[in-house]
Amino acid sequence: MARILTTHPLHPRASAMLAGASELVVASALDPATLAAEAKNADIVIVRAPLPSQLFEGATKLRAAIRHGAGLDMIPMEAAFAAGVLVANVPAVNARSVAEHVMFAALALLRRFRVVDRDLRAKGWLAGREHANSNRELAGKTIGIVGLGAVGQAVGHIAAHGFDLKVVATTRSMQPAPEKVGFLSIDALVEQSDIIVLCCPLTPETRGLINRERIARMKPDALLVNVSRGPVVDDDALIDALQKRRIGGAALDVFSTQPLPPDHPYFGFDNVIITPHMAGITEESMMRMGLGAAGEALLVLANKLPVNLRNPEVVDHYRRRFPASL
Repeated sequence: MARILTTHPLHPRASAMLAGASELVVASALDPATLAAEAKNADIVIVRAPLPSQLFEGATKLRAAIRHGAGLDMIPMEAAFAAGVLVANVPAVNARSVAEHVMFAALALLRRFRVVDRDLRAKGWLAGREHANSNRELAGKTIGIVGLGAVGQAVGHIAAHGFDLKVVATTRSMQPAPEKVGFLSIDALVEQSDIIVLCCPLTPETRGLINRERIARMKPDALLVNVSRGPVVDDDALIDALQKRRIGGAALDVFSTQPLPPDHPYFGFDNVIITPHMAGITEESMMRMGLGAAGEALLVLANKLPVNLRNPEVVDHYRRRFPASL
């Protein structure tokens, strides 16, 4: 029977989907040495944690690395290519979950939820209520979306149609804009937006995209929401801006170092909301991602290519390794 190694437990429906076709094993730990050792006899790896490059060197049976989600930065693509391993993902299935989180975070910042809740509990009713005097509404503001993939489009749709926000966006492709979305350059976007939402993938071009210069262009009460990847933001520049009250606040779900150290400066700001890389995680999205990853795994085990193959250039090498897949 085929062996599937998954870095994390799957949704029960996904596990049941794989039960008759494979032995499903959950990694005992997520450090590089353990993952590499436990993948040696695996036919497929389902990925929710960074894979080490050495995993691909020793896993001679490995057919595919399947991302439980969309982002491919957890999979070393060059190592997969060298080993002749297929890479697939499950795009768009958590876009609504992330988009809802973006609106929740923006509302929590505008309504000063952290300090209201803290002072209400510690100091009483009137102390909590006093913060309402400086609360702000969403309606009528401009939301700028950096990256207009599935998540960015979902954010734009909810913002425009649900909250009456003006929506602007910047994207590499500058494809025809969805309804009620206008395109701007990245610099114009950070200058004009009241809420800036980072939805872009981490690439050499987006690393450090929100740097000291661009933060200086932001409105003094602008909010930054990051649901992309931590390194898209220059942490030192953002911390400096928050300390100087140069911007209105931030909601951060992703970080350059994860888990975020408990003594990190971000925890010290009342106008910063910290969440542990959970924007796309809900009961519903976990089921969709799990079923999607399981479906791709079953296709590979049936000697077919995944629907969402992300490295088609590896197919010839892969077929030389597994002639039955021809």
